Amino acid sequence: MALYGVYIIAPYAHEPRSWSALATAVLLVYGSVLLHGAAAMPSPGFSITLPLTAGSPPATKRAGAALLVVAVLLSLWTAGGTTVTLGGDLLRSDRVAIFLSALLLAVFGGGSLAKAATDPVRAEVESMQDGPEKTKALDFMSGSKNIGLLERGLLFAFVAAGQPEAAALVLAAKSLARVPTNDHGKHASEYFLIGTLASVIASLAMGMAARSAVGLPVL
Repeated sequence: MALYGVYIIAPYAHEPRSWSALATAVLLVYGSVLLHGAAAMPSPGFSITLPLTAGSPPATKRAGAALLVVAVLLSLWTAGGTTVTLGGDLLRSDRVAIFLSALLLAVFGGGSLAKAATDPVRAEVESMQDGPEKTKALDFMSGSKNIGLLERGLLFAFVAAGQPEAAALVLAAKSLARVPTNDHGKHASEYFLIGTLASVIASLAMGMAARSAVGLPVL
């Protein structure tokens, strides 16, 4: 990673902050390895012994935390002024406020819409007699919250960026990864379809509203 970083910053080698940025990246990676344990990292197929990794776990974690602190301080020196300026510009931007508000409404407000739309299906499943179909349907429904948040966020991002056709990729990926099977029963299929449509409606509506508010074409 360090060698690749040197290759990337070579055109800017005369600027001290480019080397500072590389050092920050190396410290972040190394500190993370020490903090979480080198054993948890993917093996490259051969043994590598890094400094500070041979000590006791508590000492290794302390060294990792110290390196992360140094990396944060170094990053503040490297890009602190630019970050503050950019952050101030973003905070004062009406467009950012509009798109951020619309995103939150799409993700969390859309979640409330999806919940309200799918509650009748869930209630019908919960009223069923105990059995494999009920258990599998409830198991399928229980894993949808986080997926729905990510789905609405991505859908909104594509619509807001003026790329609604790319939103179809999100729906296709969700269908491939989470489409209910015959074992889940018809209630799971209804739950999946209704929840997906509610998420699409919320994301599409808020994305179009945000674009219209800042003077862009709705799609």
